[in-house]
Amino acid sequence: MHTSLRPSVLTAAALALGLFAAAGEVKLDLPLTEHPFVLDGPAEVIVSLEASCPGCSWETKGREGALLALEIDGRYSQHLALTQGARPSRYRVALGELAAGAHSLRVSLDRRRSPRRVAGAAVMRVGITPIAPTNAEHRALAHLPFVYARPGTVEGASDLPLVTWYETEALPGGGTRIRYSVVFSNEDGGTPPDRLMATWGRLTDIEYVYGVELDPSGALVSAEYQGRDHKLLPFTGRREGSHPLLYVVTDNNMLDERGAGDVRFAPAPTRFDLGGVSREVVMDREPWTYRVSAQEVRREGRVSARARPGDKRIPDPRRFATLEACAPAQDATLAFEVGVRGRGGVRWFASDGGRPQFRIARSAIHFPTGCFRGAVALPEGTTAADLAGLRVRAFTRIAGKDEPPLPAGAGRARLTSVNRLFLIDADDEPGPNLLEWRGDAPLVPEGAAFEIPIGVKEAR
Repeated sequence: MHTSLRPSVLTAAALALGLFAAAGEVKLDLPLTEHPFVLDGPAEVIVSLEASCPGCSWETKGREGALLALEIDGRYSQHLALTQGARPSRYRVALGELAAGAHSLRVSLDRRRSPRRVAGAAVMRVGITPIAPTNAEHRALAHLPFVYARPGTVEGASDLPLVTWYETEALPGGGTRIRYSVVFSNEDGGTPPDRLMATWGRLTDIEYVYGVELDPSGALVSAEYQGRDHKLLPFTGRREGSHPLLYVVTDNNMLDERGAGDVRFAPAPTRFDLGGVSREVVMDREPWTYRVSAQEVRREGRVSARARPGDKRIPDPRRFATLEACAPAQDATLAFEVGVRGRGGVRWFASDGGRPQFRIARSAIHFPTGCFRGAVALPEGTTAADLAGLRVRAFTRIAGKDEPPLPAGAGRARLTSVNRLFLIDADDEPGPNLLEWRGDAPLVPEGAAFEIPIGVKEAR
């Protein structure tokens, strides 16, 4: 299969129109590019756009980023938010299944929904990738959900889907399970930023959204989605072809089969195998997601130099050290400390800030390898050369509602790896990995910490 492609001839003119629109002379949707292509056969289609938003910054209220509307053959497909500012950046979206023959992709600036001070946008390059039914990736693409944003989030440049990925699992009898998850730019409700950084090591909101089980022939056996209160519910809603339509309906990005949203997103998914790593490695592949989420919490006033654990605010995200490690645990939670050299010796900074609710807990059911991320704020100006070591501790898990208290020292945990320890650079993106370790170190709840000097590469 091939596509017949023609470069855009309207981009420069469209950018000029966008600039005029800022002065109030144009109010309609503005065509940035019209891109014809031909498919030799039916296919799931992925579009790669290189685009920029001159003068935009996700951190600045009123000019966060342009919102583009995508139409295929004159029919609405989805929106795309240019979250990465003025620098030309690649954005990938999934159009769904298209029939063989000639098609036309139209990309327009949605002036009505774009922030008021956005001057325009440009699309410099368009790439079309058809995924035929004979391609191994086709099954996963065919069931990708189209997610409608919660009303108000598009206009507020908040909680938008940035990245989608999927995982596959072979089932007994030859079937397949496919699970789809989304990285949202942040969440307006749910876990506040200080606890989010301590227990998850990020400011984005990562949610499992939809899953299917297929028989050996690829036929759909069952489907589920994550609804309110994190309940997994059978999906019985509407589809476009084989693609389910889901609506974000809560402040922490839970979903429903129905909703009031009319703007939808479908970032093209990437397959990941998360064995032995945390879900956050998906963000590492797209480091701009760190930058966008940091810019969003700054714009929303949730960053303060005086922030302390429990304030629901954080210091500058560029002050944080982020740890990824694996420590399978039962009835135990975890915290860590990073040592920083100074004039008076080494000072240790604890990820939990002395608060039990800021400790890291991972369910053995949902996180069987025990791999996790967490982060801790360090003094301003700390560099990699200042880091002296890492300490990891275990604590007795706090009993749940209607559960008797656990005795001190109950539970167990073992540290089996440190995959990454990194600082955030001046661009709000992850810096180099500063620590790797492999071994098998028991962690006794309320017992001594296990310490690793920074720079150790070999197993202990």
